[in-house]
Amino acid sequence: MPTVTKRVVLASLAATIAAPALSQPGAARIRVALTTGAGVITLELAADKAPVTAANFLRYVDQKRFDGASFYRAMKNAGAPQTGLVQGGLQNNPAKTLPPVAHESTAASGLSHKDGTISVARYAPGTAASEFFICVGDQPYLDADPSAPGDNQGFAAFGRVAGGMDVARAILAAPVSATAGEGAMKGQMLEPAVRIVSARRAG
Repeated sequence: MPTVTKRVVLASLAATIAAPALSQPGAARIRVALTTGAGVITLELAADKAPVTAANFLRYVDQKRFDGASFYRAMKNAGAPQTGLVQGGLQNNPAKTLPPVAHESTAASGLSHKDGTISVARYAPGTAASEFFICVGDQPYLDADPSAPGDNQGFAAFGRVAGGMDVARAILAAPVSATAGEGAMKGQMLEPAVRIVSARRAG
């Protein structure tokens, strides 16, 4: 993807996270069910590869901070509108957002932004907190690229969709407002947003 487009994505994916690493048995296979107004999305967290980011996401889940949040953004890729990403979270609500966490680069984790990957949104590295996104289609330009100029650390992928990609695709295809949103996010804000009814650990 062109550098200009990559900068637009970097500028418009916001906010995240701080939490202890997961150490309990089976941590790498922890699943979370996001029950939304469009259906259930089941996530499998890669706690073995991205322990800080996965643990932070689980803090929001275990403290029920995502209950009543929403998927509020659908960013479609130019020329391939059936691909892109859907973004959800608390929209930086100060009453619910926890402190940010350290950045876990895909260059270190070995993960990649493929179809169904869940990742955490941020501004600068180390600012990720409550906002997350799901890739619909492969998005390798969101991975770290040490050879690229500027902010080349990418986003911190921390798991994948284990069930419910049809729901994520439906959210991407849902109506957006032509006027809502600022900057690069204008025209990408879902109208209406898709409510996250609950987020719970799944068996």
